Amino acid sequence: MSAGRHRMRSKLHLAAAAATVGVLVVTTGAWFGYRELIQPSCSGEIRLAVAVASELAPAVDAAASQWVKDGAAVGPTCIRVDVSASDPVDVAAVVAAKHGAVLAGVGQASGTAVSPDVWVPDSSTWLLRLKKDATAFAPTNGASIARSPIVVAMPEPIATRLGWPDKKFNWTDLLKQVNSSTPLRTGIVEPTRDAAGLSGLLSLTAAASAAGGDAQRNTVGALRALATGRSSLRNDLLARFPTANDSTSIASGLGAAALSEEDVIAYNSKKPPVPLAALYMEPAPMPLDYPYAVLPGIEPSKASAAKVLFELLTSPTFRNRLAAQSLRAPDGNWGEGFKAPQGAPSPSGGAPTAPANGGTAAGGLDPAAIQRVVSSWSIATQSGRMLAVIDVSGSMKEPVPSANNRSREEVTVDAARRGLSLFDDSWSIGLWTFSTQLVGNRDYRELVPIGPLSGQRGQLEGALATIKPSSGDTGLYDTMFAAYQAVQENWQPGRVNSIVLFTDGKNEDDNGLNQQQLLGKLKQAADPERPVQVIMIGIGEGVSKSELESITKVTGGDVFVTKDPSEIGSIFLSAIARRPPAPR
Repeated sequence: MSAGRHRMRSKLHLAAAAATVGVLVVTTGAWFGYRELIQPSCSGEIRLAVAVASELAPAVDAAASQWVKDGAAVGPTCIRVDVSASDPVDVAAVVAAKHGAVLAGVGQASGTAVSPDVWVPDSSTWLLRLKKDATAFAPTNGASIARSPIVVAMPEPIATRLGWPDKKFNWTDLLKQVNSSTPLRTGIVEPTRDAAGLSGLLSLTAAASAAGGDAQRNTVGALRALATGRSSLRNDLLARFPTANDSTSIASGLGAAALSEEDVIAYNSKKPPVPLAALYMEPAPMPLDYPYAVLPGIEPSKASAAKVLFELLTSPTFRNRLAAQSLRAPDGNWGEGFKAPQGAPSPSGGAPTAPANGGTAAGGLDPAAIQRVVSSWSIATQSGRMLAVIDVSGSMKEPVPSANNRSREEVTVDAARRGLSLFDDSWSIGLWTFSTQLVGNRDYRELVPIGPLSGQRGQLEGALATIKPSSGDTGLYDTMFAAYQAVQENWQPGRVNSIVLFTDGKNEDDNGLNQQQLLGKLKQAADPERPVQVIMIGIGEGVSKSELESITKVTGGDVFVTKDPSEIGSIFLSAIARRPPAPR
């Protein structure tokens, strides 16, 4: 449909019109009321479902309702807009499931959730995470329609003691407070499920990596400190700030958390006993940018209606509707009535400007960096029981050009060592190696039995340092079944019991189980009451993905294959993070 047929009909063109009100229930359980006009001149009706982050939904609903009242249409076809206030994590779960993916920390979609035509989450990080894990997910538009900077919210007495509002704060300052001998009581909304939490985590871990010294140790320290004060819901986190203006309450309450500017304004509007200061950090973290995403697969007529609605939501008059919700326009400016927190940079004094890539939200973010941080967080904050099984066949001696010609074995062991540092002491981990005939006629060797990290972390680190390639072949099938039996034997309830196996080849043991025998034994051993998740990471050109998938189809789990062994570190983190929740 041509642009000339996209219009907002004037009241002058309306004949007798009847308004009705409807209510529709979706994931959040609450829809904003909408008005629809049935016009005699309409040749049909387009019904556009728009899911919007809760804090922005009133502004979108008000604008859409006025548009409908004034005669919203595309050509001769009238438009009805159903605006729902939807938690972004719920919609993300629905969209991921539709594309056969599961986002780390998000889990499965609820049975009542539905996919909208247009989605306006609070952050483009949701779109980037979906695109990373669901390659077929290709929404259009994606430009920002609102903005709220991410700040560090801090009770005013604590902020004043640290130099607010005159002092400029950076993430290194906060990191020092988090890792000090008397640490600031920090909190975070689960960053796998909350965009403000994720933005703060990205900035803090970047500061930890750049702080000098042991970057991995700094990062893990920051993750663990935040993990002790995490909340699953933003309202739960806000409730942990001090509720009385005395030293004991302030000392025992929450001291700092990454939240949006809108969160701080909304909190302070209720006149709490201890107001929150908004610390505008340097460098500025990724703001909530509210991308307008037209989801793939919608009808052309709906896509046309969505285009006209976007034009409405980026018009100058929409800025004042945003201000009423304590939100800024995409360029960082604000409309009439906006009450900025003390210390907020004014639009003329350094406020965030429009995205550098011409209006597409979050254009500068690296999806791989987001995935690494999400995966690291998921590992650092969950508990499990795992047997790591590492291939030491002769082909693991092959050099990896993209890793300064280190061997496949060295790259694999390094990935395992770095991953180990993220697991806290609540984990139980064991370590095997395998090839062919490593111990007599047996293809595998137990280096460390599965046990609590609290008592054998040093033993595992020492064992990893001893791993060298053998001259043998790949005894995959016998090893796989023995590992499955070992994990299942002392299966622990309430935890994910899993195997992570690294290999660069196919099964080459002619004296052991064949594929049919292995699958038969695994089917016989599988117990739905004691599931064992199998994660198989294939390295290089010699791996048969179909061979590995035949195993995980029986056991449950997943297969990851990379031709570039230097990528296995990030693959390992992603694989662990995407495991299903522990059975209850």
